[in-house]
Amino acid sequence: MSAPQPIGASTSASDASDATDATDPAVEPIPIPPLHRPHRRALLRLGALLVLLAAAAASLLLWDPSAVLSAASGPWRIPVALSVYAFGSVAFLPRPALNAGMGVLFGSLWGVPLAVAGSAVGAAAAFALGRWLGREALRPLVRGKVLTEIDRRLSEQGFRSVLLVRLFPGAPFQAGNLACAFSGVRFWPYLAGTVLGVVPTTTAYVVAGASASSPTSPAFLVSAAVIAAMCVFSAVSLWRARPRRSG
Repeated sequence: MSAPQPIGASTSASDASDATDATDPAVEPIPIPPLHRPHRRALLRLGALLVLLAAAAASLLLWDPSAVLSAASGPWRIPVALSVYAFGSVAFLPRPALNAGMGVLFGSLWGVPLAVAGSAVGAAAAFALGRWLGREALRPLVRGKVLTEIDRRLSEQGFRSVLLVRLFPGAPFQAGNLACAFSGVRFWPYLAGTVLGVVPTTTAYVVAGASASSPTSPAFLVSAAVIAAMCVFSAVSLWRARPRRSG
């Protein structure tokens, strides 16, 4: 005949069983992922990016791009023109003014390919700066339905998305560069979409600049009509995309 066990031992066994059930992985609550904040190093890089962009824009107060382009001559003329155009696009100079200047200096035949090449170099430089210095800090902040959908489109349909953005004449060039850099789009689809997408607007402004001395010429009139049509298209698109009041 076995000896009766103490009541305390039975209670301890029951408590141990309850503790085992409480720690059973099958009944553990699902942890909620925390909001990851950017690291200090990422924030320092973002600050460096902002300082570089501000310094590039402020430097235009100290020198005149048109004067540099006009002074360039000989074999250095084309490299200087490409450098000034690329730097100007990174420094937030309006591309229509840069394109028109290339048309004035080089004409339509050389001005169009040089302006497209300058756009590609400027876009590549801005993408590299944004991807290296700003993406790590801003990626954790991409939340919400709209931003997440934009990032998904750029990541999965990079070439097509960038091409459509570049074809839209009202889209700021440098803002598009940085938005793509902060997203998940790859570099080569981004660059290819940029090069093809800027051709129509670039051609119109370069031809207008090249023929500005003859405002009654067919080239100037056609290019001016194309520019006016693009401006109207941009205005209508922005008006249709405005937030509408409910009720």
